[in-house]
Amino acid sequence: MSRPPIRPDRVRTVRTAFAAIPNRFLHDGFFASLGHVERSLYLFLVIAGDRRGVSYYGHERICSTLEIDLDTYLAARNALVELDLIATDGVRFQVLSLPARPHTRSRAALSTRDDFERADPATVRNLLREALDER
Repeated sequence: MSRPPIRPDRVRTVRTAFAAIPNRFLHDGFFASLGHVERSLYLFLVIAGDRRGVSYYGHERICSTLEIDLDTYLAARNALVELDLIATDGVRFQVLSLPARPHTRSRAALSTRDDFERADPATVRNLLREALDER
């Protein structure tokens, strides 16, 4: 049974340029496996890509468009590469076909001072600021 659209006056039409994210992205847990910045970057790259998923946007334009700093961009980009959702050669990006299932990231709980200084972004940032202020 097909239901009528909520706004029949605003039914979208698919033209030549069209970006798509498979339903599996949501239903198989890929969406839930990403942080909000990773989701934003993934969506940006899907929209920016050609029919093969390839785009040429540089990091400065991406950071400006998404309103994120370089460190945040690098963390999100590297996570998407690690999760096998995108590939990059340093100049281009390619949004990849979805793997069979989302890769899970195992993260041990931070408990010691060394753990926090090694893996907690807020602690690392604070240490860097303190080191730079001492100059």
